[in-house]
Amino acid sequence: MPRSNRPRRGRAGPRDRDAPDRPLGGIAPTRRESGPDGEWLVRPVPGSGAVKSYRCPGCDQTIPPGTAHVVSWPDDGPVTDRRHWHTACWAARGRRRPGGRW
Repeated sequence: MPRSNRPRRGRAGPRDRDAPDRPLGGIAPTRRESGPDGEWLVRPVPGSGAVKSYRCPGCDQTIPPGTAHVVSWPDDGPVTDRRHWHTACWAARGRRRPGGRW
């Protein structure tokens, strides 16, 4: 008898790729951070996981492909509000003067 390729009942559904508590394809799990600017969800991205360039809102410079960085978004906001930061810019965001893009 041929094997069925249909999912069986009672098993977990498709994996939610935006779930903040799960690692994605080798990317580190998301952590919660508190700061004077609010509560944030932060996910480190290794250099091997950075496949395109991004604009860092902390320094307004480009994060080139292959550069390790962090992705953050407000704890109470949607995942679509996430921003890619240089790791040092994210750590220094409380010491920088206002006026960045984000």
